[in-house]
Amino acid sequence: MNILALDLGTSSVRGLVLDSDAVPRPGALARRPVTVVTTNEGAATLDGPGYLAALIECLDELASAGHLDGVELVATAAQWHSVVPLDSGGAPLGPVLTWLDTRAEPLSVAAGPADPAAFHQRTGTWWHRFYWSVRLPWLRERADVGLARFVGLVEYVFGRLLDESPMSVSQASGTGLLDLRALDWDAEACELAGIRPGELPDLAPAGWTGRLRPDLARRWPALRSARWAPPLGDGAASNVGSGCVGPGRAAVTVGTSAAVRLVQPSPAGEPLPPLPDGLWRYRVDQNHIVTGTAYSAGGNLFAWAKRELRLPEGPALDAALASRPPGSGPPVDVRLGGDRPPGLAPAGSGQFSGLSFGTTAVDLLTGLMSALSRQVAADLTDIESTVGDPVEVVLGGGALAASSWWRRTFAAALAPRTVRHVANPEIGATGAALVAIGRIDGTAGPGGISQTDDQGGRATTERYRPQYPS
Repeated sequence: MNILALDLGTSSVRGLVLDSDAVPRPGALARRPVTVVTTNEGAATLDGPGYLAALIECLDELASAGHLDGVELVATAAQWHSVVPLDSGGAPLGPVLTWLDTRAEPLSVAAGPADPAAFHQRTGTWWHRFYWSVRLPWLRERADVGLARFVGLVEYVFGRLLDESPMSVSQASGTGLLDLRALDWDAEACELAGIRPGELPDLAPAGWTGRLRPDLARRWPALRSARWAPPLGDGAASNVGSGCVGPGRAAVTVGTSAAVRLVQPSPAGEPLPPLPDGLWRYRVDQNHIVTGTAYSAGGNLFAWAKRELRLPEGPALDAALASRPPGSGPPVDVRLGGDRPPGLAPAGSGQFSGLSFGTTAVDLLTGLMSALSRQVAADLTDIESTVGDPVEVVLGGGALAASSWWRRTFAAALAPRTVRHVANPEIGATGAALVAIGRIDGTAGPGGISQTDDQGGRATTERYRPQYPS
């Protein structure tokens, strides 16, 4: 059996074919970049039809090379938190709001949850611009004419590809409207969001699988009988792909953004573990939760610096970074894109300080990378409080694969914890495939987990391509 794994990221759409053990088939990878449109006012949007077209191009490329032959299962890791309003025909009424969009504000007449602490424990989220409880009323004011329903990016895409496209509990948990214990839409959250009948997607039941629409089955006959598994939130999939399932190991992933997360068992209907005030919690599936914190800053810091600071290229940049001690650089506030919840700092909150005429572009880059590493280390202490013991940490994601200096800086910031690195650049797709085949506690995939300073899986800044890596 072959598995088609899709990664519907913020900066790119990728499709790769894996074998029955979730190991990538050589050369069976197609990728298309996508562009997040950002503004100084905090907008960060994607074009839905353009995104769908990019995915179709990936599938066409894989099909033309014969890579889809033998695919029996399609697994998907997709960005959390996106939302797009649709008309009655399923067409977008505007662009897709991504996690990076900071424009939504509560309506002046809205009062928020009756008991914010209970709301946080129940949904794993806050009444915040990041979640649908605030975003949907804000969108409704701008797209009420012809509005039929709200979906996330993956539901829009699957609605065009499959016979049906319910929302997985993993994706639903990222909206902030899901009761994480009951696995149903939360009544108070839906009231805050102003939900009307039929405006939310149906939730996918346990065991749900989808099928291609007949016209697309003719286009990709190798996928005619393939089962499409419920999509996972990209963060949850990355933890599984990093081998970080269970209370003893946390994942630090740096792609376009960054996050530190811990997955643990928590079957539906059972009481949830207490959740610290500053952490969010979502669902991996019906039997596992993921707890953590995330940042608008990540590999986009590197992309911004490379674009604006005229950094050296390739080996020259590697050599310049190697001359700086891990964790060095001037003090930086890395909130160029604003805060992720529960913070409220707007886009444009980033700052450098302590600069002199001797400060170089490489110093600014190291300051950005060091500041994020220290922030993650501080927040990991809160995550460890949910399990009562220090944890091992596994680093992953495209930005960390691209920079051994950043990996060493994270290791220094996270000391004395054991810090390792997973070399597989496709941890999200791999994780989605492992969950789809029932091996959520499986291995981390090809390359395995190594010591952070292990040069066997070397990947340098020269390989760093995307403007917003994911």
